[in-house]
Amino acid sequence: MVIELTAKNVESIMVYCLYKEDELKEAKTRPPEGCIMVEAVIHKFGFHPDRVQEKAKDIEVLLRQLPEEFYATKGGGMSFLRACLRFDGEQWGEHAEMEMLMALGMATKKVTCLMPKELWGALPGGMPYYRVEV
Repeated sequence: MVIELTAKNVESIMVYCLYKEDELKEAKTRPPEGCIMVEAVIHKFGFHPDRVQEKAKDIEVLLRQLPEEFYATKGGGMSFLRACLRFDGEQWGEHAEMEMLMALGMATKKVTCLMPKELWGALPGGMPYYRVEV
């Protein structure tokens, strides 16, 4: 069964891939050793590497449902603002879920931010452009 790009599915994978409260309490370092740190549009996320690896295929399936303009082999990258749509033109989520999806994509090295944060102000809406490699 193919996982559909919906806000609920992205949130579910996001929560699963983050560190649990007890794991953070037990960690000897902050962030925990081996943590995958991702700086997204607004938030910084610390992902558990084993759980990201476990969900990598699902994350890729979700990313494949974004508009073609995001793909490295098609449009070469697109504005974060367009990530609210699936390839079929249906809106699947809001900014919070879009940020989660891009962060999960960066954690799996399937998504790249195309410009440093300092330059985002020059882009439409002041939002970053992302490229998806799937």
